Amino acid sequence: MRNNNDILFDFEDDKSTSEDDLLFESEESDGIIYTFQDGEEYLENELPPWKILIVDDEEEVHKITRIVLDDFTFEGRDMSFINAYSAAEAKKLLNEHSDIAIVLLDVVMENEDSGLEVVKYIREELGNKLVQIILRTGQPG
Repeated sequence: MRNNNDILFDFEDDKSTSEDDLLFESEESDGIIYTFQDGEEYLENELPPWKILIVDDEEEVHKITRIVLDDFTFEGRDMSFINAYSAAEAKKLLNEHSDIAIVLLDVVMENEDSGLEVVKYIREELGNKLVQIILRTGQPG
C-alpha cells in the first residue's frame, strides 16, 4: 500500500513531488509534462512557482509586496501570489491551496488578533507544520 507521502519523482535539483501534488505525467515530443493539482502544467526541467499567500486588509500592502517580490526567485523558482483580505478569506484559501510555501500575515485586521487566529488555524486545525508564516503589522505596540 502506498503512503500519500511516497516520492514519485525527484527533480534534478533534489526537489521532490508527492502523490498528493502530482496528478499524472505524460510524454510529449519535447519531454515529460507534469500536471499538478492546481491544473498548472510544467515541463520536466521546470519547477512550479512558490505560492505566497498575502493576508492583509489593506490593498496597498498587497500592491507593494507584489512589486518588491515580483522579480524575485528562490532556488530557481519564481513567486506566485494569492491575496486574502481577511482571516476568513485566508482560511478558505489555505483549504484550497495545500501547497502554499509562505504566508505573509497581518496580525491586526478585523480584530486585533485576527492574524494569530489564522496561525492557530494553520498549525492546529489544518495540521500544517511546513508552511512558513511571517507575521506583519503596522500597529504600534
